[in-house]
Amino acid sequence: MKLEIITPDKKLYDGQVKSAIFPGSEGSFGVLDDHAPFVSTLKAGTIQIVEESSDKKEFVIKGGVAEIKHNTVIVLAD
Repeated sequence: MKLEIITPDKKLYDGQVKSAIFPGSEGSFGVLDDHAPFVSTLKAGTIQIVEESSDKKEFVIKGGVAEIKHNTVIVLAD
């Protein structure tokens, strides 16, 4: 699935991932291919991703919003 992490200053990430874990305001949640569409607010924490190459990366955010639909995740982060 495609993941974009965008801050007011720059795009932190834009690429294909196998999975991602987000710090949701109601609790952490994971996303895989073909996930049901939804929107969630995010609290301060770490976004953990596993790229298609199986490399793991982490991005620290202060909060934001994640939208998941049609195998695309867009995160607008602080």
